[in-house]
Amino acid sequence: MELGLANKTAIVTGGSKGIGKAIAKALAKEGCNVVICGRGKEELDNVQSEIQTEGGEIFAVQADITKQQDVESLISETISHYNTIDILVNNAGIVGGFYNFEALSVDDWQEVFDVNVFGMVRVTKAALPYMRKAASTRIINISSESGIQPDAFMPHYNATKAAMINFTKSLSKAYAKDGILVNSVSPAFIMTPLLEDNLQRDAEAQSIAFDEAVQAFLKENRPHIEVKRPGLPEEVAAAVVFLASDQASFITGENIRVDGGSIASQGA
Repeated sequence: MELGLANKTAIVTGGSKGIGKAIAKALAKEGCNVVICGRGKEELDNVQSEIQTEGGEIFAVQADITKQQDVESLISETISHYNTIDILVNNAGIVGGFYNFEALSVDDWQEVFDVNVFGMVRVTKAALPYMRKAASTRIINISSESGIQPDAFMPHYNATKAAMINFTKSLSKAYAKDGILVNSVSPAFIMTPLLEDNLQRDAEAQSIAFDEAVQAFLKENRPHIEVKRPGLPEEVAAAVVFLASDQASFITGENIRVDGGSIASQGA
C-alpha cells in the first residue's frame, strides 16, 4: 500500500520512549522527516541515534510542552530544519499517579491537565499557522480507552483523555476547510517499558512468572480485552501511520480504538 508519506515532516511529542518512540520509528521508516521532543536529553539522543542507524531522518529537540518558550523553540527549529509541518502527533502525556478521587489534590489535577491537555493545546496552536500552508496535513492526538470507559481510579487522567477526544472532534470541524484532518487514537493496556517494569515488580512481589502477572492484571483490571494480551507500541504506531497517510484522506474527527476489544459498548 502506497502511503504517500515520503519527505513529509512529522512532529511527535513525547517521542523519546514508549508509544511515542514507536510512532517516530514507524513514520521514519515510511520516509518522513521526524522531529521528536521530550524532556530527557539522553533518551532523545538515544532514539535519534537509533533511527539514524536504521536510515531514517530525525531531529531531536529537548522541550517541555508545559513551557511556552520550549514549544515555540520546537516549532521554530522544525521549520528551520525542514521548512514545513505536515503531521503533528500529540503523544506526550503523564498518568499522574494511580489514586482515587479523594487522594488527589487540585494541584494533582492541574499537573496532569497542564501536560496532557494544555501541552497539546500549546503545540497545536503553535503549529497550526505552518500546517495551514502545507497540503494534506494531519493532527493525531493520542488519547486512551480511559477517555471513553474510565476506571474508578485516576479520575484526573481519565478526564484529560476524554478532553483530548472532544478537542479532536472540535478541531476536525474547525479546520477541515483548511485541509487539516484531525483524529485521535485510543490505546488500551499497551506494553510500554513503564508498564513492563510495573508488572515485573508485581511478579517479583508475588513470586510468580511475568506472564502470570500480566494475566492477573488483565483479569482484574481489563477483563474486556478480548484478545487476552497487552497491545504493542508498534500496533498503536501502525494506526497513527495510517491516519497520517494518503489512504486516510476521508477520515476526520474519528477516535480509532487500538484496544483489543476492551471497550464494552460498540457505541462508545
